[in-house]
Amino acid sequence: MHPETVLLLVLAGVAVVVAARWLGDRTGLPSAALLTVAGLVYGLLPGPNLALDPEFVLAVLLPPLLYSAALDSSLIAIRDNLRTVVGLSVLLVLVTAMVVGVGFALWVPGATLAAGVALGAAVAPPDPVAALAVGRRVGLPPRLVTLIQGEGLLNDATALTLLTVAVAAATGDGFSTWSALGQFALSAAGGVLAGLAVAHGIRPLRRLRRDPLSSNAISLATPFAAYLLAESVHVSGVLAVVVAGLVIGHNAPYWTSGATRLQTDAVWRLVDFLLEGVVFLLIGNQLPAVIGGLGEYAPSTVVVAAAVTVGGVLLVRPLWLWLTEHAPQALHLRLGAGPEAEDGDPRTVPRQLSGREITVLSWAGTRGVITLAAVFTLPLSTDAGEPFPARDLLLFCAFLAVLVTLVGQGATFAPLVRRLGLRADAADGARLRNQARVAAVEAGLTRLDELQAEQHDHVDDAAIESVRGALRTRLDRYRRRLEVLSEAEGEIPMSPRYEAALRVRRAVIDAEREELLRWRDLGRLPDEGLRTLERELDHQENLLPSRPA
Repeated sequence: MHPETVLLLVLAGVAVVVAARWLGDRTGLPSAALLTVAGLVYGLLPGPNLALDPEFVLAVLLPPLLYSAALDSSLIAIRDNLRTVVGLSVLLVLVTAMVVGVGFALWVPGATLAAGVALGAAVAPPDPVAALAVGRRVGLPPRLVTLIQGEGLLNDATALTLLTVAVAAATGDGFSTWSALGQFALSAAGGVLAGLAVAHGIRPLRRLRRDPLSSNAISLATPFAAYLLAESVHVSGVLAVVVAGLVIGHNAPYWTSGATRLQTDAVWRLVDFLLEGVVFLLIGNQLPAVIGGLGEYAPSTVVVAAAVTVGGVLLVRPLWLWLTEHAPQALHLRLGAGPEAEDGDPRTVPRQLSGREITVLSWAGTRGVITLAAVFTLPLSTDAGEPFPARDLLLFCAFLAVLVTLVGQGATFAPLVRRLGLRADAADGARLRNQARVAAVEAGLTRLDELQAEQHDHVDDAAIESVRGALRTRLDRYRRRLEVLSEAEGEIPMSPRYEAALRVRRAVIDAEREELLRWRDLGRLPDEGLRTLERELDHQENLLPSRPA
């Protein structure tokens, strides 16, 4: 493809991604669904299309997306809900793959059990990007966010490992359950070890990571290092990336500077925004490729295969959630309790999911690019030189599952959550944050008392009193806020006085910024000085909350 054509496609892609974000913010529709539809429309137009290279997706696009999601997740929250997360990310993937595989073997002419399981493995893992974006916007409860996040982080490893086993069976000597389980266990354990090795391997670099630019370079390279290490020893690269991200995200606050965290967070948000946009555009753009090979199949065969695939994807998930949540308590694995957990600790056995929560989790199973990347890795032929069983039909069914869930479920997820009235208690979250603020300020006041008692020569009493006064002012503000929040339920109470104060502070910052620009335009302040002072004002503005919390 000509360089100018590539550049034009890149610029057009960025424009569409930005436009979808803008349209999604104003209509409430998920940008993932809008981008997929945009890719579909472009795929039907004359002109060059971008073919999905599965190796490129798995090795280049997937590691940074998974790593960023892992950094943004909570290792403690996933541990506390480990039973449900493991059930969704491992067992549900295996069950879905087997249901689709058996359905293909029974009702789809020309398909084999191994080929059906390969398709089932590809369509089994949900991609939580669309559901999480919508869920956070509508205020989904934290536990459901954790479950969706944890499932999305871990299920890809299960699916890709099972896919490898199923493809080997379809092209070789057949499907062996025990061989599949052994290979899965080995791949998973190796992936965890590889991820831990990378997470601990970068710890000696923590002095270097205090420099924001060096830290960003290391952070961007880490997911690829984890993936390459794991793949080089033939274990799960996906799981290695996830484990590395969870461990590093949990431990990084101990040894990274504030400037590093601010810049790293901004960099990863930009990476997520662009890569997710590219991924969803690529999904829609594959329509010509998956439809082109359907001519050799009877319409009835296509309909049956589509019904088996989409039915398995949509029906197995809610049935699994209901059965596992209503199983006898004795059958529940007591996973998720830390070594310090005692009787009565709510983390020992998480509470049962309600019917509304099961409904929301069932509708959060949107499929994404990992499904298409996985199914596009199916070989063209078997070891005997025969065509891979029903390969073009498998591609179409996988694409249809992605389209139905990503556009159908993605576009209706927010209305469903609102209709069920399943929202996080915003006041409770604000109350907890203010309690933490009070505790942090009190710790700072205690440290000031210790410094004053130690009577260091370089510690000035006037400086201590100045800092103490500022801390006490903040402490009084947080305590007053707690008094208001202590009686609130559901929504955060709005304070006209507080909002007025925020408007005044923003107006003052705007006036300061305008005066600095006037000085620059008059030639009294060089641009370098302007940028330094603007950063100071930007940090002050960034500290102002959009809502009282």
